[in-house]
Amino acid sequence: MEIQKPGRRRRNHPEEFKQAVIAACCEPGASVAGIAMANGVNANQVRRWMRERGIEPPTRLPMPVLETAPEIAPAFVQLPIAPATPALGDIRIEVRRGNTAIKVDWPVQASGDCAAWLRDWLR
Repeated sequence: MEIQKPGRRRRNHPEEFKQAVIAACCEPGASVAGIAMANGVNANQVRRWMRERGIEPPTRLPMPVLETAPEIAPAFVQLPIAPATPALGDIRIEVRRGNTAIKVDWPVQASGDCAAWLRDWLR
């Protein structure tokens, strides 16, 4: 018995597709790997397309290491806490149970009663 292996086929992408992917990679803050993944292409392939066209693939800049001495620690800054604003409007519930469908508008001020009613109704 002979076992046949599937032949490897190279994918051919149209030049317009390659140019569009490269253009997206050249935008500020773009990730070559992210754009490649979103388009179903390997990031190394996209970087090769860029090199073949004389475009330098963007590099990620390393994060600067800040060396701070313990005596130069930032001071604590207290921020004022804004008072909580009451919720506006009503509680709106739409429930289907079997062939029954209900819509209920309940005042926010009575949310505890609404929760109790809903708990009893769903049993």
